[in-house]
Amino acid sequence: MKRIINQTPNRPTGLALGLLPFVLVLLVYMVASAARLAENPNDPLLPSLSAMAEAFQRLATEPSRRTGELVLWVDTAASLTRLGLGVLISMGMGLVVGIFTGLIPYVRRAFSPFVTVLSMIPPLAVLPILFIAFGVGELAKVVLIIFGIAPFIMRDVQQRVEELPTEQLVKAQTLGASTWQIMLRVVLPQVFPRLLDATRLALGSAWLFLIASEAIAATEGLGYRIFLVRRYLDMETILPYVAWITLLAFLVDILLRLINRYCFPWYGGRRS
Repeated sequence: MKRIINQTPNRPTGLALGLLPFVLVLLVYMVASAARLAENPNDPLLPSLSAMAEAFQRLATEPSRRTGELVLWVDTAASLTRLGLGVLISMGMGLVVGIFTGLIPYVRRAFSPFVTVLSMIPPLAVLPILFIAFGVGELAKVVLIIFGIAPFIMRDVQQRVEELPTEQLVKAQTLGASTWQIMLRVVLPQVFPRLLDATRLALGSAWLFLIASEAIAATEGLGYRIFLVRRYLDMETILPYVAWITLLAFLVDILLRLINRYCFPWYGGRRS
């Protein structure tokens, strides 16, 4: 008898199994929404899917009466700009610091404990400090994302560098490679796909810090809009925005995964 741990679903079955939890959650929501609306048609807690679709379409296609802008796209552009800046700067810092601390013992002894302690500080606890130090503009929001995910990426990249076979470094030195040549031609190509994986894992936290900063001080953004309409219990706007944020995060995750797959095809085989 073939054990279940050795059975792998085929592609159609795997796709169906992947969609099953989403379908179940959607069905549960539809049943709960229908029950509440049958009892009170004006109940704002669980709006119908059609009401949320209409609200989403209105935000995406109808200009705001106050500003004349398409609210959804203005919010999306503002949030993605902040997120992109924070993540890209964090990736650069994580790559540089991770390689140096992982490869050079003196740098590791000097900075690795500091990075470790830095990663233990709750980023949201320093949010008031960032607003005091950098103001309530864009800089504070980007710095919060960097403070939240850069130490994690640094530690992950450092670990990957330390895992490199010692034989590779010895052979490179035997062939006359300098420290800089080893960094650029031996370490960097093998670390970069790990950097993308670490970024994928940090994206969830990056979105959290972005939404938190926008909720406190912003005039546009996905997090700002959610916390703006919550005072009116406008679930017809909040739930579609949450779904939209989830879709954007999923698409970014897929993009990073595809970059890893096509630029570093050997990396998937090494992980498996």
